[in-house]
Amino acid sequence: MSQSNYKPHYEHLKNKWQDRHREIQKEILEKHGETFHWLSHHLRNFSVGAVGALILATQQPSLAATQTEQLVVKSDATPQIGKNIFLAYDLANKLPSEVEPLSPEVEQRIAEILSDRFGFRVSAELEGKRLNRTYGKIGAEQHLARYPGDTMETHFDSADDSTKYYSSGMAPGLGAWRHFAPSRFEMTQKDVDREKYYIAVQTFLAPGFRDNVREYSEFFKYRKMLVVNPQNGKAMVVVIGDAGPAEWTKKSLGGSPEVMKYLERVDGKQVGAVLYYFIDDPNDTIPLGPIEIR
Repeated sequence: MSQSNYKPHYEHLKNKWQDRHREIQKEILEKHGETFHWLSHHLRNFSVGAVGALILATQQPSLAATQTEQLVVKSDATPQIGKNIFLAYDLANKLPSEVEPLSPEVEQRIAEILSDRFGFRVSAELEGKRLNRTYGKIGAEQHLARYPGDTMETHFDSADDSTKYYSSGMAPGLGAWRHFAPSRFEMTQKDVDREKYYIAVQTFLAPGFRDNVREYSEFFKYRKMLVVNPQNGKAMVVVIGDAGPAEWTKKSLGGSPEVMKYLERVDGKQVGAVLYYFIDDPNDTIPLGPIEIR
């Protein structure tokens, strides 16, 4: 091919690529605009350009192993932040545009993704029981009394925790299973952690609950779950410590002040979407609290 023929051919391919690039950018902004906005404003260690290129790489698998890896290094982001971003975009490509119950296929695929990323089995169903959904809006809950006589003045183990979480207040009633410990002197670290990292879920809407309330209540009591903010990839191992919220609230679950703060679901509305799946941990080896991606 002569030099004169090569140049027009090259320009033609270049123009086609630029047109396709613009189309992809438009598709990305339409599909992931909310998440892109969050990332660009909250991940200070990650440049906006890096985030944009990372989104592009999720649309073009051939780039994922080269450009995205380089971007994570060049932006001075920690490996954990990089992993969280990859999880967030992996989930964004699977979840529906609205916060609604997931189809069985999507629900199972997300369970597989989370199991792989965190290194233990999570599932929507355990021992033949499940909640009414695995994807819903979480709202802020108050602290729960851990033992008879527990107050806001006795609730915190450190001044730092008191400063961070005192304003959330104490719930006027007890959790679904009453106190976590029979007394202050009998309270263990496990009791402390269960209250600190608890969620309230709509146990009363679980399929089969009304037919066997006692059995289902015992199953749900302090059951471990993995809660994930799909927008930023942050995750926490929690227990079911209370029942609620009511259907009329338009929320599917609630989180303790510590849960909400870590997941970054504490904004003006104190509500946002999360994924929540059972953890299969029969030997109780997985600790409660924030968890890192492998």
